[in-house]
Amino acid sequence: MPDKKYTLTEAGPRIEQFLSNVFRLAGFKLDYSVAEGETPHPDFENPDLLVRFSGSDVDLLLANKAELLLALEQLTMEAIGMAPEEHSRVCFDANDYRVLRIEELRMSAMAAAERVKKTRVPFHFSPMNSRERRILHLALRGETEVRSESGGLGPIRQVVVVPADMKTLPEPIRPPRPRPEEDRGPRKPFGRDRRDRGRRF
Repeated sequence: MPDKKYTLTEAGPRIEQFLSNVFRLAGFKLDYSVAEGETPHPDFENPDLLVRFSGSDVDLLLANKAELLLALEQLTMEAIGMAPEEHSRVCFDANDYRVLRIEELRMSAMAAAERVKKTRVPFHFSPMNSRERRILHLALRGETEVRSESGGLGPIRQVVVVPADMKTLPEPIRPPRPRPEEDRGPRKPFGRDRRDRGRRF
């Protein structure tokens, strides 16, 4: 982990300024506080700063596996110039979501490890951000029969658990892309194709 430490004095005002602008423009009804980091799971996270949210719109932050909370966290880190390897230094939380999520990821990692041990078939987790991938890797670091690797690029980067002696990693599982809707106008009756256009019958 990098030696650089983010402090309330140095990073706190920049985080607060960014969040204030976002909430003002988006109209969110949220309060927040920036404090020294807490370590309920020191083996998995040891942040320098903890940003905790409250207010009537907290449910929006935590909907769909805290998608908005994690997106806001990512945007804030980019806005204050944090390098990707430093993202574990600052943690966003609401209603103790982080504690529950860490335990959920830890249990999922253990279950995946047992499955791979029995079947010797690689297990792919869904794509997730670097912080959550790191938690899965840490949860499995003591395993000797399986190992975890990250594969894929960008938003589809995911953790795969494989037998420890597997030399070649499987290809990442790509989530299906939604097919763009094609506006071709009203359908032609009776299956007439494009070659029939303009013909008179």
